[in-house]
Amino acid sequence: MIEETGSMRSAEERYRLLIDSITDYAIYMLDVDGIVSSWNPGAERFKLYTESEIIGKHFSEFYLPEDRANDRPAIALRTAAEEGRFEGEGWRVKKDGTRFWAHVIIDPIRTTSGKLIGFAKITRDLSERKATQELLRKSEQQFRLLVQGVTDYAIYMMDVEGHVSSWNGGAERIKMYSAEEIIGEHFSRFFQSEDRESGFPQRALDTAAKDGRFESEGWRIRKDGSKFWANAVIDAIRDESGTLIGFAKITRDISQKRETERQLETAREELFQAQKMEAVGQLTGGVAHDFNNLLMAIQGSLELLRKTLPYSSRTAPLLANALQATQRGASLTQRMLAFSRKQELTVHAVDIPSIVTGMTDLLQRTLGPSVILENKIPSHLPLVHTDANQLESALLNLALNAKDAMLRGGFLTIGADVHVKGRENDAELQGCQYVCLWIRDEGEGMEEETLTKATTPFFTTKGVGKGTGLGLPMVHGLMAQSGGKLVLKSVKDVGTTAELWLPIADAATQTVEDQKPATSSSADDRVVILAVDDDPLVLMNTVLMLQDLGHYVVEANSGIEAMRILAESEVQLVVTDHAMPKMTGSELAAQIRVKWPKTQLILATGYADLPPGADAQLPRLAKPFTEQQLAEAVSKAIKSI
Repeated sequence: MIEETGSMRSAEERYRLLIDSITDYAIYMLDVDGIVSSWNPGAERFKLYTESEIIGKHFSEFYLPEDRANDRPAIALRTAAEEGRFEGEGWRVKKDGTRFWAHVIIDPIRTTSGKLIGFAKITRDLSERKATQELLRKSEQQFRLLVQGVTDYAIYMMDVEGHVSSWNGGAERIKMYSAEEIIGEHFSRFFQSEDRESGFPQRALDTAAKDGRFESEGWRIRKDGSKFWANAVIDAIRDESGTLIGFAKITRDISQKRETERQLETAREELFQAQKMEAVGQLTGGVAHDFNNLLMAIQGSLELLRKTLPYSSRTAPLLANALQATQRGASLTQRMLAFSRKQELTVHAVDIPSIVTGMTDLLQRTLGPSVILENKIPSHLPLVHTDANQLESALLNLALNAKDAMLRGGFLTIGADVHVKGRENDAELQGCQYVCLWIRDEGEGMEEETLTKATTPFFTTKGVGKGTGLGLPMVHGLMAQSGGKLVLKSVKDVGTTAELWLPIADAATQTVEDQKPATSSSADDRVVILAVDDDPLVLMNTVLMLQDLGHYVVEANSGIEAMRILAESEVQLVVTDHAMPKMTGSELAAQIRVKWPKTQLILATGYADLPPGADAQLPRLAKPFTEQQLAEAVSKAIKSI
C-alpha cells in the first residue's frame, strides 16, 4: 500500500514536471465555477500573472470587457460541460492590459462516476500567426483591388474545365459582360464559332496545363457580337502538391495596336514600292533618253535619204518600213518617259465627260462585239489637271488590257466620282480635291503578287510578242506627273478596276488656250541657226534637217563651245539639247537671255521636268522629232525675231 501510494505520487510528480516544462501553452485548471486552481509557467509567460497572483481568481479576468458583458466566459464553460469540449479563438487580455490572439480549448474534468469537478484549459498565443494572416488578408484585398482597378486588361480566373470563376473591371469593359452574367460560364464563348468548332479553346487549356503557359493572338467576340484583336495569356494554377486547380487568364485588346502596325507595314510597303519605282524610273528615263538620241539619228537619216534618193519600188517600201519602226520605237520611249515622269506633257484643264464621250465609238470598235461598253460618267464633273491626249491614250490602253482579260466577253464600265477629301488612308492623295475616273472589267482578275508588279516596267502577263509591259507604267507615270495616282484593285476570277485619281483644276487653269501649229519656214525666213548637242549623231541629223529646211547652220557639241560661237558670230536662233555635261541646255539658255536677249531659243528634250530655276516658258521640242516638227518649231521662233 505504501509502495502503491509512492508510485502514485511519483506519477503525479512526473505529470507536474511535464506540465511545468511546457512554456508555449498556458495549461491550468479551473473549478466548476471557473476559479483558477493551478497555473503553469506557460500561463505565466503568456498572461504575465504569477501563480500566487492568479490562483483563486476567476478566469474571466483574461477576457475583454465586452466579452464579459456578453457572458462569453460562462458560455464557454457551459459548452464544455454540455458538449464535452469548447474550442475557439479570440482576443484575450494580459496582466498589463495588452491584447493577444488566443486559441482556447476547455475540457471538462469528471470523476469516474461522471461528476463534474472542474475544467482543464489550454491556451496558445497565436498573435504572430494572426498578424501574418491579417497581412495576408490585407495583401489579398489590395491585390483584389488592384486587379479590379485594372481596366486595360481582362484578368479573370477559370476552373480546371475553363469555367469563369472571377471577373475584373477590365474584363467587363473589354468584353462587355458583367460578373453576374459571365461567372460560371465557359470561356469559349469569347471565341469565334470556327475557333470553337476546331477545338481551339480546349487546346489552349491543355497546352497551359502541360507547359504551364499558353499565349496567342486572334479575334475574340464581345457580348454585342463585335470583334476585337486580342493578346491572351493563360497560366496554370497549382496548389502546394502540384495539383492543377485552375487557370489565370489575362486578355488585352490590341486592335488599335494591330491597326497601327498594319498601317505602318502598309506605309513601309508603299515606301519600298515608291523607292523601287523611282529607281526603275530613273533607269528607264535614262535609257529612254539615250534611245531617243539613237532614234533621232536613225529617223532623221531615213527622212533625208527618202527625200534625196530617187524613187525606187524596191527601196521605197524598205525606207517606209524603217521609218514606221522608228515611230514605233518613239512610241515605246514615250511610254518609258511617261512612266519615269520625264515626258513632255501639255497639262491644262480637261473635261472628262467630253473626253470619254468623244472616245466611245473608238473604244467600242477596239473592244469588239463580245465586250459591252457602259458609260456611267456623270454629265457634269469638275475639270481636271492633266494632258488630254495622254489621258485618251491611257483610257485606250486600259480598255485593251480589259479586252485581253475578258476572254469570254462581258461588260466594261467607265465611271467617275468626285472626292473632296482625297482618298481615305492614302497619304499621297490628301489635301486636294480629286475626280476618280474608274474603268471596271469582268475579266479573269489578278492575284495579289501579280497586282503588286502590274505597274513595273516590262512586266506583262501576256504572251511573248503580245505586250511590251509598258502600258500600265505609262498610265502610272501620267497620273503621277498630273499630280494624281493610279490605283489598281483586282480579285481573281472576278475582275479588275483601274482608278485614275486626277486633281481638280483650280480657277487659274479652267480656261484652255487654243494653240495653232506653227507653219513651215518660207525662203524669206531663212536665218542663222546654232545647233547644240553633245551627241554627234543627233547633232549631225539636226544640222542636216535644218539645212534641208534652207537655213544657215552652225554647230556646237557643248554649251561652252556654243557660248564661244555666239560671242564671235551673229546668230538669230539656238536649237539646243537639254541633257549635256558641264552646261545643260537650260543653263545655256539662261546665259543667252542675259547676253543676247534678242536671240531666240528652242530646247530639244524629251524630259518634262526641268531643273529648279529654269525658265518654264522656254519653247521646247520633244525628242525624237521629225523634220516637219522641227520646221514648225523653227517657224514659230522666227516669227518672234
